[in-house]
Amino acid sequence: MALVRLSTLACFLATVQPLASAWSDAELPEKRAPKPTPLYKNPKANIEDRVNDLLPRMTLEEKVAQLIQGDINGWTPNPNDPLDTTMSYNATGLVEMMKYKGGSIWAGYQMPYDKLAYTIEVGQRYLMENTTLGIPALIQSEGLHGYPNNGTIWPSPIGLAASFDPDLLKKAAATIADEAEGFGINQLFAPVLDLGRELRWGRVEEGFGEDPFLTGAMALAYVEGVQAGSRRNASSTAIARMAATCKHFAAFGSPQGGLNCAPVAGGERDLRSLYLPPFKKACLESLAIMTAYSSYDGVPAAGNNHLLVDILRKEWGYKYWVIDMLQTQHYVCDSRECAARLGVSQYQGEMGGGTYTYLTLVDQVKKGLISQSIIDQTVKYMLRTKFSLGLFENPYPYKDYKSKIRTPATLQLLKQMDEDQIVLLKNEGNTLPLSKSISSVAVIGPSAGQVLCSDYVFHGANLNGISPLDGFKKLLSGTNVKVNYAEGAKLWSNDESGFPDAVNAAKNSDAAVVVVGTWTRDQTELWGGLNATTGEHVDVSDLGLVGASLKLVQEIKATGKPTIVVFISGRPVSEPWIADHADAIVQQFYPGEMGGLALAEVIFGDVNPSGKMPVSAPRDVGTAPAFYNWLKASRPGWPGAGQILDNGTLIFDHYYVLDSPVPLWSFGDGLSYTTFKYSNLRLSKTKLKASDTLTVTVSVSNTGSRDGKEVVQAYVTDQVASVVTANQNLEGFKKVNIPLGKTVDVSISIPIQQLQVWNLANKFVVEPGVFDIKIGSSSAAVLQGNFTVT
Repeated sequence: MALVRLSTLACFLATVQPLASAWSDAELPEKRAPKPTPLYKNPKANIEDRVNDLLPRMTLEEKVAQLIQGDINGWTPNPNDPLDTTMSYNATGLVEMMKYKGGSIWAGYQMPYDKLAYTIEVGQRYLMENTTLGIPALIQSEGLHGYPNNGTIWPSPIGLAASFDPDLLKKAAATIADEAEGFGINQLFAPVLDLGRELRWGRVEEGFGEDPFLTGAMALAYVEGVQAGSRRNASSTAIARMAATCKHFAAFGSPQGGLNCAPVAGGERDLRSLYLPPFKKACLESLAIMTAYSSYDGVPAAGNNHLLVDILRKEWGYKYWVIDMLQTQHYVCDSRECAARLGVSQYQGEMGGGTYTYLTLVDQVKKGLISQSIIDQTVKYMLRTKFSLGLFENPYPYKDYKSKIRTPATLQLLKQMDEDQIVLLKNEGNTLPLSKSISSVAVIGPSAGQVLCSDYVFHGANLNGISPLDGFKKLLSGTNVKVNYAEGAKLWSNDESGFPDAVNAAKNSDAAVVVVGTWTRDQTELWGGLNATTGEHVDVSDLGLVGASLKLVQEIKATGKPTIVVFISGRPVSEPWIADHADAIVQQFYPGEMGGLALAEVIFGDVNPSGKMPVSAPRDVGTAPAFYNWLKASRPGWPGAGQILDNGTLIFDHYYVLDSPVPLWSFGDGLSYTTFKYSNLRLSKTKLKASDTLTVTVSVSNTGSRDGKEVVQAYVTDQVASVVTANQNLEGFKKVNIPLGKTVDVSISIPIQQLQVWNLANKFVVEPGVFDIKIGSSSAAVLQGNFTVT
């Protein structure tokens, strides 16, 4: 087994030209005499012509190899050791990997920058210079909320959504691509478009909330931000520099029991009305899509011909790469061969996952068990993605691969996002903002001294972040305000021994900020089995706080000091006692690296909060689901008043007996330190056709005490339809900055086609009738009107 060892990438590039010289002739394909340049290598040729020229040149074995995900662990030593700096490659392993699994390569490892760039360079140079056809690989990594290999970590996607600012997210996504692109990464596994309608599911933090419209808008911003532009020295026909990967197609986020990968129940109307619209809006130009791991209506998504072929390929015309991690738990196949046929028949590749069922395809074609035309069509989708990225011209890392990592401009943009995603939920008696003229503030709680990132970050990512405690210290360092800190309790413990210190800190302060919530882990810890309450494969049966956290809040409130509760979490926290008794409540979904400082700035008024809830917070897991766009007749005619009082008194009702279906906070909720007045609602037309676009305009005045940003939200209700429709749907929004004392006119365009329903004939139609429209700062909008579609 040959092993090549070099001290630096620069040395490698200078001395190994071409890469073939690093191995003996016995290990590499025979060098061939120069031939005329084929059409597929012409950078000026049309992409479709290049695809059609290359495909017939490929052997069956080469085609199948394009469909199976490989891994850089096949040729680089110790990829799981983040401290290993060895610049070497296993030549035999490299040749073997590229022979069978060379279409796409997983490179999502935590490793030194130089080693990663070197490893990718080795792989791509081998493919380009030492294989018959010179087909480069897709090089894949994560990018859910930042490039994880010591790149900049942004807020969790649910936090990004809380900003309600697609333009800002688009800029953020561009920096994620910037940081990954230089290393030769050309495909990121993001964004996630799973709707957060089942809050027990651990991956709620990875999506953009409960609403299809907001999810589509934010996902589109991510896709456009990541893909915009082209790689250096790419062909003039290249259309993107990075492949975004929309996932999980489709309906993955509503599993039965909230358990990861559990079946999702529903019919065609739910699929068409809820789960598919975000993908159609955001992903038709994304260069990759990943299928869901679950089944929908009894059919595994990975083998769902109706979903992956009838809708995605034929109806929508999607022409790029679809990948799947084939799994065995659905038991719809009794062999690896069957699983491979089922997967490739949907024109998708295989993400390995340790199974590699597609390795059976060559023999299956030769035995007539599956048509080679299916293989050919699937390979075309892969090649089209590669040509669209310009990889045949330049698939290599850039020499200045570290130049875009964690730049000052990126960190400044991150700070804005961390500020804009914070949601003010309650502010009794204008408790907030705190004044910097107070003498002291208590910072208390198990989350106060920690940097809590969302999942899909590498080990040590928290070391780049600012905890809430450090954020308060940094903000107040030039003032006379003393910070009194006490942890009080652990996130995962019932131990109350720290309560006395926390109570003393509160008593000795002018106000107390208690930081509690959920927690997740980095990838090493999460998959290593350490305790967590959110994240992939971490599902819950209760939506309240864990351990001693609630009692800690109660003890601090009992001191009589103004008590501000901060939820740092990956999903809403259901704690009615806190909602009723805290003086102020702030929601910070898992933040980015600047989250601690941003939180302190909001608490002390340096920043006016402008975030909105992208997901509703039920009062209890037993009152879920609480999403705002419930179907008509699915909520009672009155809110319900069942409750258990602090003294134990039981007050009975019927909806629910001892609770209420009304959520603690609904989608779109979020307060400001200023006030906004809505007036003068205008509709461009009151009678429209299905082909028209309605423009709704409203005047919004800042009538408070400071400048502020407002998210203007437009909701539409179809009064009467042939099928049951939602009580309201978000159909447009816009985030605007309004200076103190100023009035701005805000216009939102709503194509009438957005109001279509999946009718009884199983077709999308815009039905004539009257529609109500509401405009305001939440789903409980303040101005109303109506219009008629003819």
